[in-house]
Amino acid sequence: MRYTQLFGKTSKTISADADSINAKLLTQGGFIQKEISGVYNYLPLGLRVLTKIQNIVREEMNKIGGQEILMPAMTQEESWKTTNRNSMDVLFHLKGQGDTDLVLNPTHEEVVTPLAQKYTFSYRDLPFAVYQIQNKFRNEARAKSGLMRGREFNMKDLYSFHTDEADLNRYYEIVKKAYFEIYKRIGLGDITVLAFASGGAFSQFSHEFQTINKNGEDTIYLCKKCNVAINKEIIDTQKTCPECGNDKLETIKATEVGNIFKLRTKFSHAFNFYYSDKGGQDKIVEMGCYGFGPSRVMGTIAEIFNDDKGLIWPESVAPYQIHLIGLDLFDEDIKKQAEDLYQKLLDKNIEVLFDDRIDVAAGAKFADADLIGIPTRLVISKRSLQNGGVERKKRNESQSEIIAFDKIIL
Repeated sequence: MRYTQLFGKTSKTISADADSINAKLLTQGGFIQKEISGVYNYLPLGLRVLTKIQNIVREEMNKIGGQEILMPAMTQEESWKTTNRNSMDVLFHLKGQGDTDLVLNPTHEEVVTPLAQKYTFSYRDLPFAVYQIQNKFRNEARAKSGLMRGREFNMKDLYSFHTDEADLNRYYEIVKKAYFEIYKRIGLGDITVLAFASGGAFSQFSHEFQTINKNGEDTIYLCKKCNVAINKEIIDTQKTCPECGNDKLETIKATEVGNIFKLRTKFSHAFNFYYSDKGGQDKIVEMGCYGFGPSRVMGTIAEIFNDDKGLIWPESVAPYQIHLIGLDLFDEDIKKQAEDLYQKLLDKNIEVLFDDRIDVAAGAKFADADLIGIPTRLVISKRSLQNGGVERKKRNESQSEIIAFDKIIL
């Protein structure tokens, strides 16, 4: 992609209502643009990052047998009445044609349970798991922190269906491992821990995945022996590590980047969702729910990986692999060599953002590159050519080096 053709550009100004690091950097870097409070447009750079996160999640969900579907963002309010959740404060209520009462879904238990029921009759149909990646809606009283807490947000929700609690527990552990693999792949693995949280009406505990973040909105109590934590909301009832009993817990700020629940039979009972066992007896279906917010995780990555110059994307989710900067492009020979290098990189299926602007000073180009945060910067200029090639610099390193054209690698 040529910078001169890129829709959405960097900005040096900071919006007065950019109340978080991710909102500030992602807006300045040309990744997102605020529509209204809690709702953002994803510009090309931002959508590329979001899509890469989604694809990593998709790959890991497919590995554990998840089948991707797509459910509607809007459904009838009657389904929410069935589960006695139609009065939730976060619901957006709509009126459709014929005075129909509708809801914009903040979660999809009310849709997926009756959907699964249509295709599940006996023990032979179980277990199975379906997931989707879709935008959801929450009527937040105070949307804040950029992508961290919005009124419209992107979510992966996986739902699993089982013959009994033992099989639910088995699959629940499989999903835990898959989540840690996701965090490892997107660059958050070393700083993300499993946190015990309230299970609410479903079970004694649910589990959150919390990324350690000094600016995070959550407080967790971490057991360094087990690398598991307790969410602040349950510390009064669970004062020691649930794994080893350690009472020397460290207080840490963190950001929730995923949560999983054993729903058990709450929604199965509401919709009378039963299956026939081997003996022909009706048994209730057990359910699990596993949430992961790609948009929230994108904001978290921006909060964690940055410096005073801008973003520093992990390679796996960066919008492009290479930021190619052409200097002295008024010189036709240098311009040709820059164009040739750009094309060669594309021919190798390397993702490149090419700063082909002629009327912009070198300092401004470097500043934009640092703000955008692509992992590797290549600079071709009169100086680099005189020194034998192209200047290469990693975004997270201070030193650069000159490399020959035939030695260019990531």
